[in-house]
Amino acid sequence: MSAEKRAYELVALKEIAETLNSTNDMEEMLKDVLAKLLQVTGFTTGWIFMIDHHSEDLSVTTHHLPEGLRANNQALMCGSACWCVERFKQNKLEQAVNIIECSRITYAVNNELGDTEGVSHHATVPLHAGSDRFGLLNVAQSGKAKFSEEELALLQAVAYQIGTAIKRIRLYQVQEKHALHYAKLGDVIQKINAIQDINNLPLQAVRYIGDTFNWQHVSLFMYEQEQLSLRAHYTDKCVKKEWLSMEIDQGGTVSTAFRENRIVTLSDCHQVPSSSLTSIGIPPFSSAVAIPLRIRSKPIGVLFISSQLGRQFDDYLEDFLYSLGDHFTLSVENLRVYEQRRELARMEERNRMARDLHDSVIQKIFSLSFLAKGAETVLAGKEPIVERSLQEIRQLSQETLKEMRTLIWQLRPAGLEHGLLTALKQYGKNMGLTVFEQVEGVRELPRAIEEAFWRIGQEAMNNVKKHAETNVVYVRLVKTEQAASIEIKDQGLGFSPEKRKGKLTMGMLTMRERAETLGGELSIKSAKGRPTVVKATIPVATDMEMWNEE
Repeated sequence: MSAEKRAYELVALKEIAETLNSTNDMEEMLKDVLAKLLQVTGFTTGWIFMIDHHSEDLSVTTHHLPEGLRANNQALMCGSACWCVERFKQNKLEQAVNIIECSRITYAVNNELGDTEGVSHHATVPLHAGSDRFGLLNVAQSGKAKFSEEELALLQAVAYQIGTAIKRIRLYQVQEKHALHYAKLGDVIQKINAIQDINNLPLQAVRYIGDTFNWQHVSLFMYEQEQLSLRAHYTDKCVKKEWLSMEIDQGGTVSTAFRENRIVTLSDCHQVPSSSLTSIGIPPFSSAVAIPLRIRSKPIGVLFISSQLGRQFDDYLEDFLYSLGDHFTLSVENLRVYEQRRELARMEERNRMARDLHDSVIQKIFSLSFLAKGAETVLAGKEPIVERSLQEIRQLSQETLKEMRTLIWQLRPAGLEHGLLTALKQYGKNMGLTVFEQVEGVRELPRAIEEAFWRIGQEAMNNVKKHAETNVVYVRLVKTEQAASIEIKDQGLGFSPEKRKGKLTMGMLTMRERAETLGGELSIKSAKGRPTVVKATIPVATDMEMWNEE
């Protein structure tokens, strides 16, 4: 090779390198480099095939393409049936080669698609950078049947430059995508943290997540009673609040993510969900990701995201997906602490109101009744009309006293000052139930937990009275340093779990929400012809630490 020719090639490579580094837009870069390559080499036309290894989709960028090859909106060029593309897909095309007979050019000539401008042959060279393979660079020249070794070597060098530029731009695009993902994650976290009601958190959270990332399906599962319970489901921009359960080992990808406490990603599986997932409304999907929701590294549920399109979650970093799940669980914990403090404030306000009503209003009404009775005695038989009025005043006073005592009892349940079990026993007695109580442990319970157990016990006894066809109830209270639990067991007829599977009554939902608001859980076990057992367990240590901060 002459020195003059070598100098020309170095200048050409320099100009092409400058073009390749002028933009981070892939389409713009491919168009510019083709134009520059034809300008510095004198070739009359060129095209670049970009080939996706996963889907084998083919896209084409062209410059100065003859009429015959660009006919029908370049439909001929977008097809995949040609020697060079097939060899590339088979990993059998490693360097620049002459294509003696091109099936695309031959097809254009034989079918008279238009003028090919004397183009009959072309050279092709694979585009790659290291082990990454991207597609093919093709060039042709009117009347040129063979490219020299020097020309092929130059094309090989240019192709390497293009491959390196493609890899650089793809890395840039990936980093740009990751930055966008984290920016959107910040928006989602901000919206979720603004939710004030823990009962609305599941529904609103899946909506924010689905809308922000434009995901097709988002489902929230929480672990309870040794099952995975679907709490909320987002699909095609619509949300539904659910409370449907499935066995821990029957949820396919969801179960795997929970049991193994790791992210599980499916790229292109065209999978019909397991029967358990289908029964609770999860649609078929081609790609999915299941994110374990963790508190102190322990899984408490799963965020399941799916799409009917393939490879929708391949671009998301695992760190990003874990961050999404961890921030959600952190929001849950923060909201529970907020709910605990708000409940404590409500309890203190109710107690204050109850004391004020008892110490002032009730005493005054009692005094009014007492004075009316005294006046009746003084006026006995002397002033019948006034006496009747006094009797009415006394009767109204007594009725008002009764209503006020009921109101005070509702504000602060009567008897709790004598102990939770004493209050529950009296409540059951008032309904005609025989209550047997048992207590283990001697520590004092925080007021919020004591009131939650009181309300749960009330609802459980109401259910016994309505449905169990028995008047015998056993209440067991267990207090340890870490947690407290209350168990209400009847001697009734029970019910079939299969008939009620995935369904909870409003009373059951209320009991469960009371326990979960304080970071606890509630289980309900029964069988036809066997006792029903309602058990609520609430951690104590966390709550005590929180109240010590008050």
